[in-house]
Amino acid sequence: MGISPAESGSPEKEQQAAGVGILLQIMMLVLSFVLGHVLRRHKFYYLPEASASLLIGLIVGGLANISNTETSIRAWFNFHEEFFFLFLLPPIIFQSGFSLSAKPFFSNFGAIVTFAILGTFIASVVTGVLVYLGGRMYLMYGLPFVECLMFGALISATDPVTVLSIFRELGTDTSLYALVFGESVLNDAMAISLYRTMSIVRKHASSAQNFFMVIFRFLETFVGSMSAGVGVGFVSALLFKYAGLDVDNLQNLECCLFVLFPYFSYMLAEGLGLSGIVSILFTAIVMKHYSYSNLSENSQQFVSDFFHLISSLAETFTFIYMGFDIAMEKHSWSHLGFIFFSILFIVVARAANVFSCAYLVNLVRPVHRQIPLKHQKALWYSGLRGAMAFALALQSVHDLPEGRGQIIFTATTAIVVLSVLLIGGSTGTMLEALHVVGDSHDGHLGESFDVNNGYVAPSFKEDGTSGTGIKMKLKEFHKRTSSFTALDRNYLTPFFTSQNEDDEEEEEALLDERISGSERGGFLGQ
Repeated sequence: MGISPAESGSPEKEQQAAGVGILLQIMMLVLSFVLGHVLRRHKFYYLPEASASLLIGLIVGGLANISNTETSIRAWFNFHEEFFFLFLLPPIIFQSGFSLSAKPFFSNFGAIVTFAILGTFIASVVTGVLVYLGGRMYLMYGLPFVECLMFGALISATDPVTVLSIFRELGTDTSLYALVFGESVLNDAMAISLYRTMSIVRKHASSAQNFFMVIFRFLETFVGSMSAGVGVGFVSALLFKYAGLDVDNLQNLECCLFVLFPYFSYMLAEGLGLSGIVSILFTAIVMKHYSYSNLSENSQQFVSDFFHLISSLAETFTFIYMGFDIAMEKHSWSHLGFIFFSILFIVVARAANVFSCAYLVNLVRPVHRQIPLKHQKALWYSGLRGAMAFALALQSVHDLPEGRGQIIFTATTAIVVLSVLLIGGSTGTMLEALHVVGDSHDGHLGESFDVNNGYVAPSFKEDGTSGTGIKMKLKEFHKRTSSFTALDRNYLTPFFTSQNEDDEEEEEALLDERISGSERGGFLGQ
């Protein structure tokens, strides 16, 4: 867990120091889980589990920082961005995609992509331009324009782990949850792509093609990563269908292979210079839809519990890890103006991101599926920063000259701590104030869910006020969506899964019954 050999001392001393480090990490994990359970049991939402883990790391790191153990502790408990990206992030993303209700996600996929791609680009540029102008007006420390855009890109990576956990606890609209989750996962890929592109631009002479390079690089990364993830998921489905691993003496092998495929997808994308985050997300969605049903019942139970376990461990350890390193690192607190105005500019950029993209999405959505203002406010409020921004900021310390990289890292650290503690702690109050608590059956987004979370596609009825080409395009899109659903039910599912025809007919009859029942109940077209 981020352990590196000590620079001096005998091997026995190094082994002892490593043992003490692992012991301390385990103690903090145990304390975080116990504290999180107590807080959740008493429904104390002012200190979510992620915030509690961050606080524990900050407190223990602060105590170590003022004691004489700082030098020895730093040897085995530094935050390494490679360790975060390669070991902690994959299980978190996979479990998120594996447990996600796929149909709300894909029914809002156009909006999610708009927020993740266009919105993150808007937020990055607005933040970078405002930081640059603030420096030119001597309100804050001045950075070169490209470095301001690098800061805007890394700080635009949202990480709403805290917010989503409270969403699940209190119960909110399924589409709102899918929007917040989907945007946060996909915008990580956009933020990383923008940051790396701006880093390349900084090292080389700028040209008029830089803007198009950013767009092309992201599209290449996104499409390639999605294709790699979907491909790995389909291969795993065929393997589990035809390899005959669902017998008693091979269930251990079956589970091992199922666990290895997500990591294979992630590392394949990273090795090809693509986004492992996007790849493993789509691998999770495909494996849940196709591969999971090919497993034996015991293996299904095991892999569900296993991924939930390791994602909980990775998520909790990430916030402890981050809090500990924040307390241990040397920060440049001499530029408080940079921190203050950066926070202000990020709030403005997030508003420009959410409300402009929501306006564009609502232009092409029918009235009953438009994103209401209260959901837009919840999206704006949910844009807290976390481990992804922190890891990229830590990388900027190596990419930029020492002084400027340290200033960006310190500002990002302050933003992460404030957003996780303040926004995370006030999320419950925000949800209640916006009246989105218990909103899971809200019909504003045009989606209906039965008691078993059965999805009913939104209808597109004629109305007298909108008879233009946009309505025709929406109808055509709806037909293509229905066609894909039929393609999945009639061809993909039988090809990639072991379901027999009787099961399919029963499921189809049940789905038809749910649809007709919903239509009689008047749920659609509201």
